[in-house]
Amino acid sequence: MSAQLRETAGELAGLLWREYTLYRERSGTVVIRGPHVERWISLSPTGGQDQVLIRAGRILDGGTTAPARSETVADLTGGRHELAAVCRRLLAETAVDAASDGAPRPSRPGRAKKATTRRSRKPARSGRHTGMASWLVILAVLTVVALCVRGVVAAL
Repeated sequence: MSAQLRETAGELAGLLWREYTLYRERSGTVVIRGPHVERWISLSPTGGQDQVLIRAGRILDGGTTAPARSETVADLTGGRHELAAVCRRLLAETAVDAASDGAPRPSRPGRAKKATTRRSRKPARSGRHTGMASWLVILAVLTVVALCVRGVVAAL
């Protein structure tokens, strides 16, 4: 199955993008990376005969991959162009999700992910407060200005 999956992924990569990187993970998943479009597609074997789990996601700054934004199960018997159409649909969903600031939409009904909120470690300050270091910098600048003015006045 892994040889067939790698061959299928190679053909899909050629249909989807001109520039791509193809590699296989230890789990048997084959990943196609399109760095110029900042997207990735992965093909994983499933328990079913001639079925593959297809996932799509983004490539973040620095080259790391973000978690999958959308996924679906497809038949390998349908042909390469049908698989490419499924991949394009997932990539389009990924692009729409990346453009929106909200949580990723599930690709199948009933598989919604819980939205998590992050709290900042420091509580937000209610108002501005000038710290001791800032006052020392202001005092030093005023001292330099006073010395310059004194030097100019003494020269006259």
